[in-house]
Amino acid sequence: MAFDYESLIKDLPDYPEPGVVFKDITPLLGDAEGFRAVVRDIAGHFADRGVTKVVGAEARGFLIGAPVAYELGVGFVPARKPGKLPRATRSEDYTLEYGTNTLEMHLDAIEPGDRVLLVDDLAATGGTAVAQARLVEAAGAEMVGMGFLMELAFLKPREVIARETDVEVYALVKVD
Repeated sequence: MAFDYESLIKDLPDYPEPGVVFKDITPLLGDAEGFRAVVRDIAGHFADRGVTKVVGAEARGFLIGAPVAYELGVGFVPARKPGKLPRATRSEDYTLEYGTNTLEMHLDAIEPGDRVLLVDDLAATGGTAVAQARLVEAAGAEMVGMGFLMELAFLKPREVIARETDVEVYALVKVD
């Protein structure tokens, strides 16, 4: 039986700026059964793909990506904001629903031959996912899929992602 994720996701209108409806996942993460379901369902969906690394973007991607990596028995690679990683990095700029940003990844975090699953809490404009995919591909690794807790389908992130990669995009909750 599928978990009712939406019952534990709260809408916050006009946050962080007017016109944006922020999807607060902290009640879902704070619910032991809900959090386990998120991790189990994303990891289970990609369990047979030969994943060797999971990538998650700062900061909410860490919250879901790291336990999914643990569940799959593979390493976790953080994609961080500029200046947060202590060794040599590669970077990628991207656009999000209300601004722009940059992500960085250690040069040696992913290697050719790795099979990488991207995990994040939200697919909105698709920009963050595309930036991470570019970082993975720049390392010579293979993207095997993208798993999200939630997809803001009305912003058409799948179209943006499909222009860069043909991997499966999987979301537990779709917001139309």
